[in-house]
Amino acid sequence: MPQRYDRSSRRLGVTLSVITGACVLLLFVDLTVAFPTVRLSSRTTNSCFNSCKSICSEREYHSSSACFGVSRHTQQFWKTKRPSSLDPLHAKSKAYSDSQDEFQRSLLAAKIANDIKGTEVKEESHRQERVEKQIVKEKEKLEAAVKEVQEAAQNVTQSAKTLGGAVISNSTEVKDAVVDVSQSARSLGGAVIFNGLGIITRFLTTLLGSKEFRKDILRRRPHYLSDWTDGFKRKRQVIPAVLFLYFACLAPAVSFGTIASEITNGSIGVVEFLLGSGMAGMMYSIFSGQPMAFLAPTGLTLAFTSGLFRFCSLRQMSFFPVYAWVGIWTSFFMTLLGVAGSSKLIRYCTRFTDEVFNGLLSVNFIYEAVSSLRRNFMIAHRNDPMNLTMPFVALSMALGTFLSTMKVVKFEATKFFNTKVRTQIKNFGPVTVIMTFTLLNLLPWFKKFHVPTLIVPDTFQLAGGRSFLVGLKDIPTNYRMLCALPALLLTALFFMDQNISVRLVNSPDNKLKKGPAYNVDMVALGVITGVLSIFGLPWMCGATVQSMNHVRAMSETRLNPETNEIEIARVTETRLTGFIIHAMLASTVMLLPLIKTIPIPVVSGVFLFLGRKLMTGNSFLKRITDAFAERRRLPDNNPINLLGRKKTLIYTGMQVLCLLGLFGFKQISSITIFFPAMIGVLMSIRAFVLPKIFSEDDFVALGDPTPE
Repeated sequence: MPQRYDRSSRRLGVTLSVITGACVLLLFVDLTVAFPTVRLSSRTTNSCFNSCKSICSEREYHSSSACFGVSRHTQQFWKTKRPSSLDPLHAKSKAYSDSQDEFQRSLLAAKIANDIKGTEVKEESHRQERVEKQIVKEKEKLEAAVKEVQEAAQNVTQSAKTLGGAVISNSTEVKDAVVDVSQSARSLGGAVIFNGLGIITRFLTTLLGSKEFRKDILRRRPHYLSDWTDGFKRKRQVIPAVLFLYFACLAPAVSFGTIASEITNGSIGVVEFLLGSGMAGMMYSIFSGQPMAFLAPTGLTLAFTSGLFRFCSLRQMSFFPVYAWVGIWTSFFMTLLGVAGSSKLIRYCTRFTDEVFNGLLSVNFIYEAVSSLRRNFMIAHRNDPMNLTMPFVALSMALGTFLSTMKVVKFEATKFFNTKVRTQIKNFGPVTVIMTFTLLNLLPWFKKFHVPTLIVPDTFQLAGGRSFLVGLKDIPTNYRMLCALPALLLTALFFMDQNISVRLVNSPDNKLKKGPAYNVDMVALGVITGVLSIFGLPWMCGATVQSMNHVRAMSETRLNPETNEIEIARVTETRLTGFIIHAMLASTVMLLPLIKTIPIPVVSGVFLFLGRKLMTGNSFLKRITDAFAERRRLPDNNPINLLGRKKTLIYTGMQVLCLLGLFGFKQISSITIFFPAMIGVLMSIRAFVLPKIFSEDDFVALGDPTPE
């Protein structure tokens, strides 16, 4: 029973296997017919047989193959001798197989390409890693090199320090050698000229490094070009200023030339003063630091020249060689003081001294004008005591010139006409007044009064027919050296006069913008003095009156409604006016016949105007008039209201006494040569006497603070 059961079950399994294999084969055939695009390759057929083989065992496979007539031979036949009806199917199956192979090859190629790309990416990544590693190595090498350089630099620095220490340690020997050389040079200089030349040379070399002198040059150098161009931009202001200031400078030159001709017995006359004023003014306008200041002959310089001439006459010495050597030494001292920056010492000359000095200049101009008018009366009284017509006519002309000039200058502040007309009248008025009175004196009916005119030569020639150059070797060598003594006095006079005049020009009240250069002005004056001395021409110095009138002529003014006074709005700072004025002054020697027609009373009137104009702004002279004013009508900041009338009168009285003392000292011709020492007396009074009476607060209230 069991065997039978096993045999039946085995048959059933074989049958099922055969049926299953047949079904699979038929299924593939149907798929091929239904789907022509599907290709069955031999590999697919073999896979079918392999599937059948896997379903049943070998024995069962052979049994099923036998049942269906399919055996190994059948399979071989199927592979080799297939029916022709199956060729299309086989061709399609082969084409599909080829396409599958091609697809497989494409997949393989893509895979290979992908592998190659991945390899390249990996190689690039490896290469970048290698580059980064190389960069890191190079960076490390660079850092090492920099470190080596730093170490080398430290070594060099240490070596330099060591070398510097060695030099410093040996500097004592170098200094000793320099000192020895200096001592030898000084000894040599002393052996040549009384030990003086070596000392002066060393002193000059030391002073050439003056900071003050360099600062003056640096301060004015940027404005040098504009100092000329600004004048061309303001022609309407320059032309009338030139015409008026020409006569303002001509009058002192002619007047002092006439006086100098008398006191020097004709050694120096009008021609020399015209040439000297012109040359000095042109040179100063080119080389000075403050071109608004003018050089001109002054009463103090003339007094010194008079004393020097009298000294030479008593000693029976040749005047011009002594005059030239005194001027040369003065030139040297002035240049030395300027280069050394000594103008800073002028700050110790306080307002007390300035006001007295300016008062002296104002009084001196007025005194010269009054003396000229008084001389007319004396001459008329000596000739015909009963006929004083000429002196009174001359007095009328002088007063007419003075009053008319004052009126036209102040016309700008009046209410008449418009601003342009008032300005033109103010600018051209003074020249018009001078020309009007000169033409009046030329009228036939006016000539019968015989009003005196300027006395000048008819032709251009120096006094006594001398040559231009002075014989510097006409006096012994020791006299040349001794000329340095009076030159020290003249240097003191020039130092005070020049710096005080320029300081007044640079006053904040004048509202100048380009800055001062006191030391450059000193050097310029020193060089000019040397040139004038070699040619025997009169010395020039800072002219306060002409300088201040130059500033006023180049100013634009306005009326202050609060104080009801005229004040300066702006000033045209230029070198052009000074150069043209003094060029015209020098060329006047070619117009001497025309100059002779100017009446002396007209010149006296101009002197009165200049003296009165200089008084404007002098608080010393203003305090004299305030002394008689009612206290309630004075401003609150007036010294009388701040200090009281008594203290103010004491201070003003001291200034009046100093002014009278200076004026009296100047009139004594035998001691006029020592006049510069009186300026030192004024400074001593302010420094040592007045502080015992007034406190510092009092000085501040008086506008005269003590310099630090």
